[in-house]
Amino acid sequence: MPRTRSFMQVDVFSTSPYFGNPVAVVLDGTDLSDAEMQSLARWTNLSETTFVLAPTVPEADYRLRIFTPQGELPFAGHPTLGSARAWLEGGGKPQYGDRVVQECAAGLVTVRRGEGTLSFAAPPRLREGALDDEYLNQIVSAFGITRDRVLAHQWVDNGPGWAVVQLSTAEEVLALEPDLSLIPDAMVGAIGAYPHGAAHRFEMRTFAPGAGVPEDPACGSMNAGVGQWLTSNGGAPSAYRVSQGARLGRAASIEITADTDGTVWVSGAATVCIRGTITL
Repeated sequence: MPRTRSFMQVDVFSTSPYFGNPVAVVLDGTDLSDAEMQSLARWTNLSETTFVLAPTVPEADYRLRIFTPQGELPFAGHPTLGSARAWLEGGGKPQYGDRVVQECAAGLVTVRRGEGTLSFAAPPRLREGALDDEYLNQIVSAFGITRDRVLAHQWVDNGPGWAVVQLSTAEEVLALEPDLSLIPDAMVGAIGAYPHGAAHRFEMRTFAPGAGVPEDPACGSMNAGVGQWLTSNGGAPSAYRVSQGARLGRAASIEITADTDGTVWVSGAATVCIRGTITL
């Protein structure tokens, strides 16, 4: 029987509301079936819609299920921060002071509260290493570039299936006009550097046709995996900022910080823009 449930929509990774990446959050997903959750995710047509549930382990503050328009993800970054913000503003009380522990299909994810920001600890990568030649060639062809434009490439999969190619400059990344029909199942990003002294170290774009999202305005999980890769191999300093979403009219800013123990934190603003109820 349908009933009224608390609902919020949160803008993530931008200090200017409506310029980041929105996530729809149902704060009580109790008794909803997988099909009902998926149906709402198709209807919102956002990159992700999440459902907050009671945790199944004592260490967690809540359990989160994450759906794209096409299916469920074990983990995603901006939905993690947006759902944590919604849970806190909905009256959630963390067990551990300034840290929220989210349970999801990928395991336990820690979210740290800062001044005006939230940060999640990047989960372990499920797959890493260089891309195979066949897949790289498919990506290069879809991006409309030649192999010699790719400085480096890597699997950075922490659940969604991400791969990334690194180009020389942010300008090259922004200029991409990908033909996603050539990589219909891909989950792939491109990153390139800004000149020294710019406000951001890199520009990132992420394309997720495999999840029904042609281009994601700001992607926490991709930046988490790329952050683990670049900070571990000397490709980036232990703290840097990423710009994302410009080609979609957005202005996302994502901060990456690597602790001395190797933990990578992905940080950004998370602002509740819509709050009310939804009948499900």
